[in-house]
Amino acid sequence: MRILFAGTPEIASPSLAMLVESQIESGGAVCRVSGILTNPDAIVGRRRELKPSAVCAQANKLSALLEQAGFPAFNVHKFNKISAEEIAEIAKKKYDILIAFAYGVIFPPEFLAVFPLGAINIHPSLLPRWRGPSPIEAAILNRDKETGVTIQRIAQEIDSGEILAQECWPLTGEETGGGLSAVVAEKASVMLAAWVKKVAEAGFVHFAGRAQDESKATFCEKFNRQSARIDWYKSAASIDAQIRAFSPGLLCWTECGTQIVNILEGTFLTDKMYFPSQLGVEAGKEPGTVLGAGKTGVFIQCGRGLYCASVLQYQTKKALDFHSFLNGAKNFIGTKLG
Repeated sequence: MRILFAGTPEIASPSLAMLVESQIESGGAVCRVSGILTNPDAIVGRRRELKPSAVCAQANKLSALLEQAGFPAFNVHKFNKISAEEIAEIAKKKYDILIAFAYGVIFPPEFLAVFPLGAINIHPSLLPRWRGPSPIEAAILNRDKETGVTIQRIAQEIDSGEILAQECWPLTGEETGGGLSAVVAEKASVMLAAWVKKVAEAGFVHFAGRAQDESKATFCEKFNRQSARIDWYKSAASIDAQIRAFSPGLLCWTECGTQIVNILEGTFLTDKMYFPSQLGVEAGKEPGTVLGAGKTGVFIQCGRGLYCASVLQYQTKKALDFHSFLNGAKNFIGTKLG
């Protein structure tokens, strides 16, 4: 089974590595990763350096391992669009199957038709819940009790294809977007390798799945900087989930007079979890009011409960623990944020 692996960010790198490991261990009997499809190199950082995607960088490392094991290096395709020219290039390579994980480009039907064994996608949610581009953040934002990974057949409607395999696990309510992405990356890689082996043992015959329950479908959006703006009139638990969901990618922020303050880490206290007098602050003030500081952070009044910020950052400065932050922000206590 000659695979074209399509992916771009770091979350997809372990899955590519696991497939290559399976290829080398089985001598190519299980699968052969023959090609990589990823986004073009991008200019990043203040130095404006041109860097390959995380998947491309991983592929460059793995190519040496393949050559040492006697396999040819990958074909590397770098597209940020798929038109007739790109489809023709892929068709010439005669791949059997497309395996995609966070590639970032929608595949047209003419492209999917190139693969005799079809096309599958790895999606980091328990489909049909959280179809769309940001399922990891959505699960944290909505304080889901569990999440998972789904291997699905790629269909015309986004994330609506048959479910071929699925794994779920509980959420603790303390996950960050970055931390959960790392967990998803590792679990998806193991799950994908097992599924590919199962398909290989069946002789690469047509693999059937189960249809999704459309009545249970939910959708998530592509988040942006405005999504990370803190509304202090929401509950402390919701604000905590927002800060965790967007860490470390989008930093949650709030207005502080004419400046912007990023809130990077903290915890929350509901109205059932704290007694204001024990914290040394007066609760019940207008949401966004910085009430005071305790042993673990700065207490900020929310629409319901308090948020205790432990790591803060003025937008143009470096991130600081709350003690250091307050040393440079003498009038912060008593300020109305937002």
